[in-house]
Amino acid sequence: MTPTILDTLDSLHDHYDAVLCDVWGVIHNGREAYGEACDALARFRATGKPVVLISNAPRPSHVIPTQLQRLGVRRDAWDAIVTSGDATIAEITRRGPKAYKIGPSKDEGLYDGLPVDFQPAATADYVICTGLRDDLSEPPESYRDELATLAARNLPFVCANPDRVVQFGGQLIPCAGALADIYEELRGPVIMAGKPYAPIYDLTIAQAEALAGRVLDRSRLLCIGDGLPTDVKGASNQGLDCLMVAGGIHADELSVDGMLDARLAATFLAGHGTSAAFVIDALR
Repeated sequence: MTPTILDTLDSLHDHYDAVLCDVWGVIHNGREAYGEACDALARFRATGKPVVLISNAPRPSHVIPTQLQRLGVRRDAWDAIVTSGDATIAEITRRGPKAYKIGPSKDEGLYDGLPVDFQPAATADYVICTGLRDDLSEPPESYRDELATLAARNLPFVCANPDRVVQFGGQLIPCAGALADIYEELRGPVIMAGKPYAPIYDLTIAQAEALAGRVLDRSRLLCIGDGLPTDVKGASNQGLDCLMVAGGIHADELSVDGMLDARLAATFLAGHGTSAAFVIDALR
């Protein structure tokens, strides 16, 4: 499947009844909002159709609006938010209180109101990983010995954010998914809470249908995202059309002399066992 290269989202307004849009890397870079991306979503919403943000943020969705406001994301660019944190909370509730924690202090809000009693590796029943403790300075490989100790006990590893990397300003920083990859190498069992897995899409589509007030035809749902193993594969696995934003993580692999190339994109995506209906350098 050769994707269509787009200049703007506007050309798709008549073809889709709802947008399920990734957040980090598409509408902001961790430091500031992408103004044109926010404008594009607001213009889609102005046609009377919902935009649901679908994020691998390892925090509950109710804390995300404050973060988006701080970054300058305009409030009329989205209707609702569903996060990997929402799916993780359900997993924690199911597994019980005795967990080993890996993650930064900024993710502590995930545990508010949950009966979690964090344990050392020797007594924990499972692992919760929201990310690296200091993702600006620590490489994922620095966790290998710690993860090996946990994997030796065959503890389930609940990954609250399947992203491997995200953009932070102009820098790529590692996420919990990078630690999950190492844990799998060590033959430890991994449970992914967010994209590309089905539960987060089920929650997001249900939210879009609640906003629309009707059941939505899946062929008229458009996913937008920049992450190949999360956003693009997730949409493909769910049989949903995807607009891949290629100007960030995978820019060099999809471009020739700085211009997106449809054939190169098709070959690249096929080589990773997935496809996208559309590709754009940046959402606008």
